[in-house]
Amino acid sequence: MSTQTLPTAPHPPTDPVPARLPRPGTYTAGDRCIIELTTRLGPLVTMRRRLTADEAALTVAPSASDTVLSLKLTGVALGGDELTFVSTAVEPKPEADDARLRIPGALATGDPTASSIPATLTLRVVDRTDDSLLVLGTVQVPYGHLRRATGLVLSRIRPADRLRLLVAAEFTCPA
Repeated sequence: MSTQTLPTAPHPPTDPVPARLPRPGTYTAGDRCIIELTTRLGPLVTMRRRLTADEAALTVAPSASDTVLSLKLTGVALGGDELTFVSTAVEPKPEADDARLRIPGALATGDPTASSIPATLTLRVVDRTDDSLLVLGTVQVPYGHLRRATGLVLSRIRPADRLRLLVAAEFTCPA
């Protein structure tokens, strides 16, 4: 009888999300963030406008559950209101390639008395380096539910049943 040492298989990482994100730190998008608001009524697009990202920040923590993405949006299409998205976690998108992230969070207005509604931002990582992240993604919510919960009212001459935000951003670490 002889003894033979068999190679051991490497253990999969316990938290696969940090491999898709840059190293831990705070990243901002500055002027490298484009947000587009689209309202739909059935299959018809009733309004499409660009929004201004007053704040776009990504705080990458060593644990994916502590990573936070926050967006603060303003624009004429919002009628003077402010719309914010703050994530609660970053998760890999189930049954997708390694370049997709699912970011659950909350969508709210700037009014502290109004409530928020849950929203999920689905991002595709276009490019990633140790100190930058280029992403493209969307979040879609029912407009009626958003209006009742947050008080956000869009143009009355353009009816809508869904609201979609398209997000394209390059998050970089400030030097």
